[in-house]
Amino acid sequence: MRDPDHALLVIDVQNDFCPGGALAVPGGDQIVPGINALMAEFPAVVLTQDWHPAGHSSFASEHPGHDPLSVIEMPYGMQVLWPDHCIQGSPGAEFHPDLDVDCADLIVRKGFRREIDSYSAFFENDRETPTGLEGYLRTRGIARLTLVGLATDFCVNYSAVDAARLGFDVEVIDGLSRAIDANGSLEEAREAMADAGVVLA
Repeated sequence: MRDPDHALLVIDVQNDFCPGGALAVPGGDQIVPGINALMAEFPAVVLTQDWHPAGHSSFASEHPGHDPLSVIEMPYGMQVLWPDHCIQGSPGAEFHPDLDVDCADLIVRKGFRREIDSYSAFFENDRETPTGLEGYLRTRGIARLTLVGLATDFCVNYSAVDAARLGFDVEVIDGLSRAIDANGSLEEAREAMADAGVVLA
């Protein structure tokens, strides 16, 4: 068992991000057994869940003439447009059926505000509006975080960088994460995490 100040943060291991899903990450389902095994080592486990309303502003379908993975400017900054995915209550939004959800102490749902996307487990994409996760971890006495999940270059990256910015000691287990890798996004994410002091394990 890890020290009591160490938590595992499992990012968005949901059906839509696994093979056959609306925004499938290559090999996204392959990491599930390893994550389940790792959960038993941690005194605190937090899962995040993308939880979009239908017609979310980050969906390419809401922007005629724009294809998925194109980028537009939103009031809070640049936004990648995605296929419709992880819609609240849909099968695609559910956790992968093999993920041991019962091990979780907390499930954080993000991206539920129609007008703004949320990659990070800590903040909406304006980098200011908090999800409440930081406060939960502080009250639990958590100082160290290990991150795994989907996708390395987006939600894992943003969560890890924000956690480091907030003063947590952060590592990402590369072997238990998978990337979309759109237009060089994985290399950019690795550089961003390294610059923030995140350890890639």
